[in-house]
Amino acid sequence: MQLTEPHLDIDRQELAKKYARLMRWLSLVELAIVGAVLLVLVFGGVSARMSFFLSFPQPWASALYFVILAFGLGIIMIPLTYYQGFILPRRYGLSTQRLGAWLADRAKASALSVLLGLGIVIIVYWLLDRFSGVWWLWAGVLLLLLSLLLTRLTPTLLLPIFFKLEPLDNLELKQRLMNLAKRAHAKTVGVFTMDLSSKGTTANAMLAGLGKTRSIILSDTLLQQYTSGEIEVILAHELGHHLHRDIPKLIAVQAVMFLLAFYLADLVLRAGLMPLDFQGIADVAAFPLLLLFLGAFGLIVTPLNNAYSRYLETSADKAALELTADPQAFITAMTKLTDQNLAVANPSRWVELLFYDHPPYTKRVSLARHYNLKTHQGG
Repeated sequence: MQLTEPHLDIDRQELAKKYARLMRWLSLVELAIVGAVLLVLVFGGVSARMSFFLSFPQPWASALYFVILAFGLGIIMIPLTYYQGFILPRRYGLSTQRLGAWLADRAKASALSVLLGLGIVIIVYWLLDRFSGVWWLWAGVLLLLLSLLLTRLTPTLLLPIFFKLEPLDNLELKQRLMNLAKRAHAKTVGVFTMDLSSKGTTANAMLAGLGKTRSIILSDTLLQQYTSGEIEVILAHELGHHLHRDIPKLIAVQAVMFLLAFYLADLVLRAGLMPLDFQGIADVAAFPLLLLFLGAFGLIVTPLNNAYSRYLETSADKAALELTADPQAFITAMTKLTDQNLAVANPSRWVELLFYDHPPYTKRVSLARHYNLKTHQGG
């Protein structure tokens, strides 16, 4: 079959490159500010002086430290957060939110982040205080279990905080997508729409949740601008992850990363006892050192995680092509998503290696061309 290849919007690509470059620089500035604050706290003696005012038993001392630090960093980052989260997306046509609605979403997201972070700090420092020899093992296990719980609650608790979810009323498309899910051996509780247009102009589809909460969720922007075939192939990509058992693979990788991060953090805390005059690894004064190391660890392993993610995403693209046998719909869908979501189609190799967790547009389209050629030749 001869493929008709749509062309990307040149003007949108120029905007995408500028937007991506700005967002990368702003993220680096954010990392630099947070890193500088933590370094000053640890090596400037500020944390040691603060610990005198936090003379509570653990984990409550570290919990209070976390709240103070989160509040302080939140104030420092207000200009950057406002520019990065509100001004730029509106300037580049990705957001339609007014300031009041954006502030409300930011308040909800911040509250969730602080509550989640507070819970993690309390658990970790309770373990540090009572099981100093093996705290890292139990912390890694408990954090993995928390991650699984949040994944399960995504469609039923987390998403509804920010978006209105309703059952899909297009019965023909719903049946088509449910049949696709059956072919991929994925049990779902239903197909839902998400009012993404209330906040922005991007489009998205997902297979969210675990077990009895697993749901097919389509943004209303996707339903408004994409054909049934294009929506089907986009969802087929998400189902490809299920078909290839990518979720258990990612859980295993995540478990290893959690355990390695906390194990190395234990070594760093112990190494810092003498030079930094900590009273023990559970000393509240060492709290920013723990955060600094975990942040640095996450930064170092991100390219490796991204590389593995790109591998899984490529496999999911192959599954989408095999499930639908429609490379034309795949290419047109990828073209529309790239233009609509302001994604860079062909980033430099270094940018892809460092920042991309999905293969770029050019590689995904090339995969579809190869699939079409292979099936056309009967290979």
